[in-house]
Amino acid sequence: MKSVLLIGLGRFGKNLAEKLNELNHQVMAVDIREDRVNDVLPIVTDGQIGDATSEAFLRTLGVDNFDLCFVCIGGDFQASLEATSLLKELGAKKVVARASREVHRKFLLRNGADDVVYPEKQIAHWAAIRHGVDLVLDVISLDAEYAIYELTVPEDWVGKTIGALDVRRRFNLNILTIREPGQASIAVSSDTQFRADQTMFVLGRWKDVQKCFHI
Repeated sequence: MKSVLLIGLGRFGKNLAEKLNELNHQVMAVDIREDRVNDVLPIVTDGQIGDATSEAFLRTLGVDNFDLCFVCIGGDFQASLEATSLLKELGAKKVVARASREVHRKFLLRNGADDVVYPEKQIAHWAAIRHGVDLVLDVISLDAEYAIYELTVPEDWVGKTIGALDVRRRFNLNILTIREPGQASIAVSSDTQFRADQTMFVLGRWKDVQKCFHI
């Protein structure tokens, strides 16, 4: 369980608060609008109405006591940058900020953000691959380059073993696990043989996935 300071309670911030609550984290929710704070009070530990660009206000929150700070002010470029910068100046251990566009992401990193989430870009990337490539069933992004891809087993892989295909050496891809219909994922080894009714979870870069599976 972590103590989390969540600033900005628009749609993204509210959804984030709900998920953090599900994960049993202690959340202090902050927004300049009273109605937004009142709306999330049932699902957070505490809520405060205030301006996150005010150093005096942030000091009252004890920023350095939180394990994690989220800045979810997506619509106000300047306010997002100021809040991020102030949090770091006040000793925040880790600040994750939401970006609304690429230039916003770059400035957030320059202003002290430890990490930046860019929901629109990340969801667009996921949707394009998930629905634009028949072989891919799901994508879990890990960072700017690497992701875990759930893929159906290609026809020409059926009956072959992981060792014989040797995708780790040939394509820098790691087959993590295999899932059979209606069952949990199973561990794999070099002797694991593929069947047509299976899906697999592959860790690697998209360009390597494209090369390996001729996408």
